[in-house]
Amino acid sequence: MAVVQSSLASPATPGFTTSALTPQLLTRIRAEYREMPGLRLTLLQARRLWAIDIMTCSAALAVLEESGFLASTRDGAFVLAEAGRMTA
Repeated sequence: MAVVQSSLASPATPGFTTSALTPQLLTRIRAEYREMPGLRLTLLQARRLWAIDIMTCSAALAVLEESGFLASTRDGAFVLAEAGRMTA
């Protein structure tokens, strides 16, 4: 059990998330949503699509939601927000 707790590859490591959330990643996610305006992804689906850890994906989606580019649905999916549709 101590091995699991000391794992440097853990996605919960704060430094891991900070270094992975980049402007390039946010640009990539925006591009995907603009190319497919009907795209509807849950956190886990988005993580798999962009091959990133869950913490980085969650942070990226939160940033894009706070900026008004994405909106979350009642069932937890992320969709292009109305403001994002107008700027696409």
